[in-house]
Amino acid sequence: MNNDIQKQYNRLDDVPSIMLRMKEIYVVPDRHIRYAATKAFFEIKMAEGSFVQSHGVKMLSLVKKLEDLKAGLEMLRIVVILQSLPPSYNPFIINYNTNGLEKSIHELINMLVQYEATTHKSGLTVLVERLQRPRRKARELDIGRGRRERERLSQSLLAALAPLVLQ
Repeated sequence: MNNDIQKQYNRLDDVPSIMLRMKEIYVVPDRHIRYAATKAFFEIKMAEGSFVQSHGVKMLSLVKKLEDLKAGLEMLRIVVILQSLPPSYNPFIINYNTNGLEKSIHELINMLVQYEATTHKSGLTVLVERLQRPRRKARELDIGRGRRERERLSQSLLAALAPLVLQ
């Protein structure tokens, strides 16, 4: 301890009074910590394309911190987590609110991970399907053929489809 500080504490007689005085001077009040944690909790947003599981872990750690600080946000936790999701999760949010689901934070994060897996998987399937779609056939019909040949081809196609349409 430096001499000035030591002189201040020499006047105090017992250890508990010294500890109390040091806490009053050097400890950050809980309200500042609670404010910072609450601000982080309300401001966190998941970036589009990032993984929902890592976002869920961040949100869960902030919730635990707020519980330890007795911030009293029990009713808002799920709402804030749902609001922190990007727009691609809107169908999930609508379904969650419409069905009146009451889940714990862990259950909600598991549901979000499952939703991400199904939407991410179906999105890739559509992408692959589009890449495999043959596009050359439409071009081959038009390239190098004259107007009369295209008209003859379209008439024969209509004639072939007419019996199917009339049924």
